[in-house]
Formats: sequence, C-alpha cells, structure tokens
Amino acid sequence: MSTDKISSLQAVVAHLWRSVVRSRRLNADEEVCYSLIIGMRQRLQPPLPEEYLGNAVLFGNVTATAGDLLERGLGWAAWQINKMIASQTAEEVRKFVEDWIKTPKFVTVSSLLISNKLATGSSPRFNVYGNDFGWGRPLAVRSGVGNKYDGKLTVFAGREEGSIDFEACLSPEKLLAMADDAEFNQALVS
Repeated sequence: MSTDKISSLQAVVAHLWRSVVRSRRLNADEEVCYSLIIGMRQRLQPPLPEEYLGNAVLFGNVTATAGDLLERGLGWAAWQINKMIASQTAEEVRKFVEDWIKTPKFVTVSSLLISNKLATGSSPRFNVYGNDFGWGRPLAVRSGVGNKYDGKLTVFAGREEGSIDFEACLSPEKLLAMADDAEFNQALVS
C-alpha cells in the first residue's frame, strides 16, 4: 500500500500533532510520538470473509524529537505519518499475530497515557452523519466519554461532503496555547 502522495487526512493530523507539540513547550531533544489506529481489512491477503464482524487494526507509531518535528516542517511530519501507514502490510499483521500468540499483550487506556503522545482513533470513512434514527441527520457527532485522555483525537467524516471533523481531548492549558499559535490559526477556515 505504498504511496508517494500525502493525503489530506495525513496533512491535517500532522498539522495538529505539530501544534500540540508546540503547545506543550517541550525541549527540542524530547521524544514525541504520534499513534494512529490503522485499518487492515483492505491490506490482508487472503482478505477477511465478508461475514467477519470484528476489528482488524494495528497501532502505528511515528516518533521524532520535538525539535525535528517542529523544525523540519509540516510536509516532513506528514511524510513520516504517510511512510508509517504505508509500512503496515499483510506481512506486518501476520508477524503481529504470530508474536501475539507467543506473548499476548493487551492495549489498555493506561498504556496509551504517555505524556508526549498524541493518538487518533476512528476514521473519516465512517459515515456517522448518515445515521437517521427518525429525527433527521445529526447536527454534530461526539464519541462519548469512554477512553478519553489528554492527547486523544477522534476523527469523523464531516457533516458536509468532503469535510473532516476532529474531536480533540486536550488539557485547557494546551487548548489555550493552541488558541495563541499563529501557525495553527493560519490554517483554520472560518
């Protein structure tokens, strides 16, 4: 699944990652991590049967120093995310499953609570605004109170065609710092 093109989602999450790291005011040599849950359904060979109802995901991580992330720019950060996603192959899934059988490890919320980490869950591929339970389309969608921690981003397809919604779980201090971040604000569309 190698690609030489950075997607709009990769660019947006790279922009958010850089802004959150700036808001944390870290030393240049501190390590930062961006974690993304990657869907594996389209990557598996042979493919999962249509009747399969469970998740087929792997965690992918990109690490850098705060200095590299901020100094090398948005394109570099997005390219690191792109390369990590492209590296998640059917062979990686097989290796993960084989290793897991030998040494099972379970992901818990507490294992995600690393101070310099930002993690994204969900996907803009899920048509959450297409749900209508008899009251009309939703005006907004939120993921609920479960699995929340400082540094958790949830992404949805936006209400308007081609848009993306983000739900950011960040401390008030980080949000205030981001409100004063000129580079972050320059990219916002009103």
